[in-house]
This record gives sequence, C-alpha cells and structure tokens, in this order.
Amino acid sequence: MPAQNPKTLKQRALRAGGWIFFGYGVAQVLRLGSNLLMTRLLVPEMFGVMVIATMVSMILAMLSDLGVHQNIVQSRRGDDPAFLNTAWAVGVIRGVVLWVIAVLISLALYLADGAGLVAPSSVYAAPVLPLVIAVSSLSAIINGFISTNMSAAGRRLDQKRIIQIDLISQIMAMTVMIIFGTITRSIWALVAGSLVASMTRTLLSHTWMSGLPNRFHWEKKAVRELISFGKWIYFASIVSVLASQGDRLLLGGYLNGHDMGLYAIAILITGSIAIGVYQIFNSVALPTLSEVARNEPGRLREIYYKFRVPLDLGLLFLAGFLYACGQLVIDLLYDHRYEGAGGMLRVLALSLVALRYDVAHQIYLALGIPRYLAVIKFVQFVSLYTLVPLLYYGAGTQAAVWGVALHGLATVPLMFYLNAKLGLNDFRREAVFLLAFPVGVLFGAGLRALWG
Repeated sequence: MPAQNPKTLKQRALRAGGWIFFGYGVAQVLRLGSNLLMTRLLVPEMFGVMVIATMVSMILAMLSDLGVHQNIVQSRRGDDPAFLNTAWAVGVIRGVVLWVIAVLISLALYLADGAGLVAPSSVYAAPVLPLVIAVSSLSAIINGFISTNMSAAGRRLDQKRIIQIDLISQIMAMTVMIIFGTITRSIWALVAGSLVASMTRTLLSHTWMSGLPNRFHWEKKAVRELISFGKWIYFASIVSVLASQGDRLLLGGYLNGHDMGLYAIAILITGSIAIGVYQIFNSVALPTLSEVARNEPGRLREIYYKFRVPLDLGLLFLAGFLYACGQLVIDLLYDHRYEGAGGMLRVLALSLVALRYDVAHQIYLALGIPRYLAVIKFVQFVSLYTLVPLLYYGAGTQAAVWGVALHGLATVPLMFYLNAKLGLNDFRREAVFLLAFPVGVLFGAGLRALWG
C-alpha cells in the first residue's frame, strides 16, 4: 500500500480533533445542565443507586470486550464487508448474552439482600437496585445492534456524523430525563434517559451513517482475526474495567446511599474530563497512530508527542486548578445537600495526572501489541484493589478517595519501561510538562481568593 501524504493525514486528524472538541464541549454543557436540573429533582441516594447500576453494565460490557472497534480501526481488513458484518454479528450476540447475565446478577442481588447477606447500610441494599440493574441493562442489547459504519467512519477519521449522532442522542436522553423526572421524581427518569440515548444512537447509526448496511454474516477467517487481536484486549478489558469501575465496586460496599451520591457528583466532573480525553484517544489518536504505524512507522515518536503536548498541559493544569478550588466549584453548581462532594472532587482531580499517559496505550494497539496494554491494566487493577481497602479501613472514606485518585501512578514506571523498548521516551519534555500543575494550582487559588 502506498504511503499516505503526511499533510493529508494531519488535515484529517485536525478536522477529526476539531469535531471531537466541539462535540465534547457541547456534550459537557448538556451533561452538566441536565445533571444540575436532575439534582434538584432527585435526592442524592438515587444517584448513588444509579452509579451502581451503571457500574454493573460497564463491567459486563468490558468483561466481554474483544476490541471489535479497535480491530476495525487497526486491521487491514477494516473496510471489508465480510469482516465488518462478522464483527456486527458478534456484537449482536454479545449484547443479548450481556443482558441475560445482568438479569441473573440482579436476581442474585435480590436474593442475597433478602437472605441478609448484604450490609443494610450500603447502597447495595437499596430495594430498587436489582430492578434498576435489570431494566437499565437492556441497553446492552440495543448497543449490540449499532452499525459498524460508526467504527468504519472512525477508521477514516471522519468524526462529523458520529459527533452529531452522539449529541442528538444526548439531547433526547436529557429531554426524557427532565420530563420524566418532573412528573415522577423517581430514579426511573435516569433509567429512561439512558435507554433512550442507546436507542437513538443505534437507530441513527443505521439510518444516518454512510456505508453498506449490516447483515448477519459469519466468516471463520474474520472470527479468527477478531479473536487473535481481541484475546489481549479481552484480558486488558477485564482488569481495566475492574480497575476503572473498582472505585464504585469497592465504595458501594463501604458507603451509604447518600455518601455514594456525593461521590457520584464528584466523579461526574473529573469523569467528564476523562470522557473527552478518551474520545480523543479512540477517535483521533488510535486511527492516526494506526495509519502512521502501517505506512510511516519512523514517525511514531514524533506523532506521539504531538498528541502528548496539548493533553499534558491541559490535564496537569486542570488537575492543579480543581485541587485548589474544587470545593468552590461544588458550592457554585450545587445546593447545600451536595456540599460534601467538594473535598472528594479536590482529591479526585489528581487522577488527571496519570490519565495523560494513556496516549501510549493507543500506540501499543496501533502496533498490534495489545499485550503491553494488558500488563499495564493488570498493574492498575492490583494497585487499586490494594490501596483503596487499606486506606479505607486505616483512615476512612476520604483516605479511600485518595487511593482512587493516585492508584494510576503505579503504572507510570512500567509505561516508561515499555516505551523505552519502542524508543518513545523524551524525559526532557516530561519534566517541562509538569510545570503546568503548579500553574493550575495558582490559578485555582487565585480564583478562590477572589471569590471569597
């Protein structure tokens, strides 16, 4: 295959990045606006229950992840209809299986609660939780039918229609949540919103995306490629989801519904930043790095640091800024019932320090060595499940939140080791980037002083 014009690749990457930033900005305004409205309609306990139900869905999805999207983006067969239709069939089957498992989990939780096996003070004991898990997990079936044209467009760095579909889905979900919440003042408003978002996105992926329509197809060669690439993604996904959702999993057993609701608000803010970063990783960094790896592997280090510069400066600045004035942010946005989320937000902001290194994960996938990613995710998993329980039982809830915020730093030495094998490290740049953190602290402290 002839090499792509670097300028053309740059233009496509910048255009895709522009759409990602636009979509992310609008999405966060919508997300924050709907969250502020819903916190005034619902009590904190409902958000605590919903974060557990969402956690279950996320864990199940990641535990069965074969990296189909990443494979379509990375594979040389990523435009082959037989390969795409086989990948779609795998996704449909996977979605049905996930929902069945979610129903079994909800039934087991209901029986365990009835038998007195669940701590009555924890959010797991909420009577409505099993039914919320079963109903909200219907999104697994709906999402399984999403057209592979979404992934194919991402492979081409064509983000315009994807972002439009995501925003329309979010607007539909927000509208349903607000109407339902105003009428019922119940947690089912949150459940309805999530289901409507999934239905809208799936429907539009088939009717509004260009490309061949999906149909059921089963090609053994495609299945073998999906499994060969996906086995390491599968392992990485298992430890990744147990790490990324481990804070909810662990704290759900330690905290009551009210405190878990406060944590949900704090993690919403840092999580919204992480979502934007991961969108850039999956929608811009991975396709760009994959194309460079296929055609011009000698430019990987250069492109890697071109992604790192804005992400590092932005994330380190935001980490320092929120650490300095996280309480002020909560006080300005939420009523007095959510005041306790401020201290949690300040600590969780420090998780953004380690997040910036995840660009390297996209290089591992682009080079077809997902085992590197699997090893990093395993270290992250071990550090979380070691730190959080030790800190909680040793010093309480706030100490456990520190464990959540800092556990990702345990993977940094390993990442530098793996990057050294690929010739990616530049420690001079790494040191310069760190200056953005104290700058953020100064800005946050200055804003807090002016406001006070």
